[in-house]
Amino acid sequence: MSAGRFALRSVQQKLIVMVLLCTLAGVLVAIAAMVAYDLRAYHTSWVADVTTQAELLGRTSAPALAFDDARVARENLELLRYRPEVRAAAIYDARGKLFASFSPAAGTQFPALPEGGGARVDGDDLILFKRILGDREILGTVYLRTRYALYDRLYGFLGIGAVAALLSILAAYLLSRRLQRAVTNPLRAIADIAQKVTHERDYSLRVQKLSDDEIGHLADAFNAMLAEIGRATLELQAANRELEREVRERGRAEQEVLRLNAELERRVVERTAQLEYTNRELESFCYAVSHDLRGPLRSIDGFSQALLQDCLPQLPADGQRFLQRIRASTQRMGQLIEDLLTLSKVSRGELRKLEIDVSDLARHAVAELAQREPARKVEVAVWDGMQAQADPRLLRAALENLVANAWKFTAKAEHPRIEIGCLRDGERSTYFVRDNGVGFDMAYADKLFGAFQRLHAEKDFPGTGIGLATVQRIIHRHGGRIWANAAQGKGATFFFTLAPEEQA
Repeated sequence: MSAGRFALRSVQQKLIVMVLLCTLAGVLVAIAAMVAYDLRAYHTSWVADVTTQAELLGRTSAPALAFDDARVARENLELLRYRPEVRAAAIYDARGKLFASFSPAAGTQFPALPEGGGARVDGDDLILFKRILGDREILGTVYLRTRYALYDRLYGFLGIGAVAALLSILAAYLLSRRLQRAVTNPLRAIADIAQKVTHERDYSLRVQKLSDDEIGHLADAFNAMLAEIGRATLELQAANRELEREVRERGRAEQEVLRLNAELERRVVERTAQLEYTNRELESFCYAVSHDLRGPLRSIDGFSQALLQDCLPQLPADGQRFLQRIRASTQRMGQLIEDLLTLSKVSRGELRKLEIDVSDLARHAVAELAQREPARKVEVAVWDGMQAQADPRLLRAALENLVANAWKFTAKAEHPRIEIGCLRDGERSTYFVRDNGVGFDMAYADKLFGAFQRLHAEKDFPGTGIGLATVQRIIHRHGGRIWANAAQGKGATFFFTLAPEEQA
């Protein structure tokens, strides 16, 4: 019987099976012990008996060997006919030659030479050799082959054991059928109450305690469990009523929240549309103003330059200085307008995302800066294999601004160095531009990306303060973010990411 099928049996059947198995095991162990003891005793006694017989033959045959009288030796061996267990017997002289033999059956084969003293089992025969001694010398050897009934006795015991085991199992089965009721009846009472509780949901029912043993303790525990379940059920019903009330209130609250959310979404849509319209108007206005201001500024710069070229001898020194300041201001104003136009263009137009070689864009930006300032010696390291999904025009503008910043702020470094690379964390890429320039105080990092915000004096590092604002707007349009890490006098590193689905 498999463990799974045994687990499906009733307790009554399990008890009967266990009693039968225990009885069978006990009977088998007892029979095995008795058989082992009897067979061992038989073997010992039979070997001793055959050894004694061989000693008697040796003593009676010693004179015959001494006087070389084979007839007397054969007569001694002939006496073994009264022992039917003896199948063959022989006497060998001191030189190992067959001296006399006896065998009830014709054609019996005798050993050519005698073996050393001792007994051994050969199939269902016991073979024994015994030395014949006289005056401290070996006169010859006795050879006996007798029937060895050990296996016959074993088969007989097995038959008796089978009958005994069968009778024991039958008796155990009859007794267990009567005794198991003392165990199963209390369990059946508990099971009946459990079924009633399950169908009727009446937790006031109790099991009658029929004994004071483990099953009686089980009945007490079962009754205590029913009492606890009844109490918990009452509390749960009260809690359910309270929960239903809360659910109804929450349902009303959720309906109100849904109504308010719908109203809020409508307002957000309206406000978003207004903001988008306003932003478009502001961008258009900024673009138009910036575009229209470039003409007058070119005129002012052109006339100032003409005065300096054509009327320089007639102008006093103060006049020349004033004109040069006018030109510098108009040129700075022109640069501001160009930067504003760039910032406006970043927010306009459709975003076209393509597979871009970031390493190649970075090298082009560095090459343009080196061409503008060929006298500067800057060590630049650009990592190979950087790829990104981005708008080529916008990402080029962002890299040019970041690299230009690093180029500008390393102007006073003894050994200027710029590094452009990419860090990967699984599928996410973080690009960076690192320099060993003047750096900045991280306490003012929140001002980095605001338009016209500067952390250094213009006389030290000229600029309009719009470049990083442009970079931030480009990165945000790609769904990424940009941040910086720096220390005064120890350089700065700008990091930026793109949206996860847009990375290489």
